Amino acid sequence: MKDLKYLAAFSIPLVAFVGLYFKGNLVFLTPLYGFVIIPILELIFPVDTKNISIDDRDNKLKQKVFDWLLYLNFPVVYGIMFFGIYEATSATIETYELIGMIISVGIVLGVNSINVAHELGHRQTTNERFIGKALLLPSQYMHFYIEHNFGHHLHAATPEDPATARYNQSVYSFWFTSIFRQYAKAWKIQGKLLKNNKKGFFSIKNDMFWFILLQTSYLLTVLFLFETIGLLFAFGSAIIGILLLESVNYIEHYGLLRLKTKSGRYERVKEMHSWNSNHIIGRIVLYELTRHSDHHFKSSKKYQVLDCHEESPQMPFGYPTSVVLAMCPPLWFRIMNKRVPKEMILT
Repeated sequence: MKDLKYLAAFSIPLVAFVGLYFKGNLVFLTPLYGFVIIPILELIFPVDTKNISIDDRDNKLKQKVFDWLLYLNFPVVYGIMFFGIYEATSATIETYELIGMIISVGIVLGVNSINVAHELGHRQTTNERFIGKALLLPSQYMHFYIEHNFGHHLHAATPEDPATARYNQSVYSFWFTSIFRQYAKAWKIQGKLLKNNKKGFFSIKNDMFWFILLQTSYLLTVLFLFETIGLLFAFGSAIIGILLLESVNYIEHYGLLRLKTKSGRYERVKEMHSWNSNHIIGRIVLYELTRHSDHHFKSSKKYQVLDCHEESPQMPFGYPTSVVLAMCPPLWFRIMNKRVPKEMILT
């Protein structure tokens, strides 16, 4: 039964469904739950730094339930997405309700869509990667698969990485630099992959072209079925999901930099190059994303067996709470800057 704790990740789409169905002020229940209630729970529940034993690890890797808990997000995400669009376009609602509904669905996209797509994108099977890419479609962020797997994990904690926030960079500045640089870098990486496989830029193997086609088709389908309001809903919720993802990217590596060796190359990625959090609620809701140091140490490791490393820099709060703090840069800098190793701060 303890393994089913990750069902708590579905509490976010469940809360979103309640808001979408009943409307009124309840449309803001999802942001209240995600960024007020969960942070409070993180402060109440103790931090859990324990790692599982080797025997338990082998047992958990054999249990398919952990994989199916990820796959289940596919119908849940698309169900919430289209239920939200349907409710927004078929019912008479106020402007504030439409805004709340868009924010709620956007949070679902950030947590249960992009986050799960991130986990599945690291898997080796074609079917799992397919589901991962499909989960990125509603957020209009399919290029994330290319840039994250072939760019971020290679350049994390270096100035070359768009998804690594600089010391003293605000989250609002990071949103712009990360979003646009990641997209440009995804095209660059795609070009190199095609060249390595002796394929031309206009090859049918160019995934970036397929991503544009699929994402555009998705939006046009929404426009055809639900008209302008439906398109606004789909596009607006995608933006919220993207900003939530980038806010998490911001806190994951903020101010951390790999040092250069005598040869001029960056040192290999170590446990100290990602912010770790063992706050239990955030760990469960985000499928252990908060044990980010171990994820970068070995990206192929499945979420249910990620470890805590003592040498990893520890966040004073969980990821959901940290995202809220990042929204107030002076407070974020005051709390986090003193925790960044001095040798990593560029002068």
